[in-house]
Amino acid sequence: MTGATTEATERFFATLPARAPAVLRGPVRGTLLLRLTSGADSEHWRVEMAPGSARVTRDTGPADAYWFGSADLFDRLVTGRAHGISSMLRNESTLAGDVLLYLVFRQFFPDPPGTRDPRAVAREQSGRPV
Repeated sequence: MTGATTEATERFFATLPARAPAVLRGPVRGTLLLRLTSGADSEHWRVEMAPGSARVTRDTGPADAYWFGSADLFDRLVTGRAHGISSMLRNESTLAGDVLLYLVFRQFFPDPPGTRDPRAVAREQSGRPV
């Protein structure tokens, strides 16, 4: 897909390997292939995950899990304006293969803008220091 990848999506994938040690702490290992579409065009992002590391390429081929969705939806996911599971329930995206890989991968997505830790909110409302 030429020119349909947004700067937010490019930045998301560029920073993924550096963020992997904080996100991929469990024993999950496998490859997730994401296919982002825009009209009749599509592009692929391949994420190989292992404990503490992630490798991102634009290769295709066999994977343990496949995620299909629009480039626009993915941009909303990586900017916190959409939720990964909700998008699947609304049929905006599709997942095939090892569901656990996607559940781990979605931890890379940011929280929606303005989201706060509920524990901090409860402390503020109770008058205890945060």
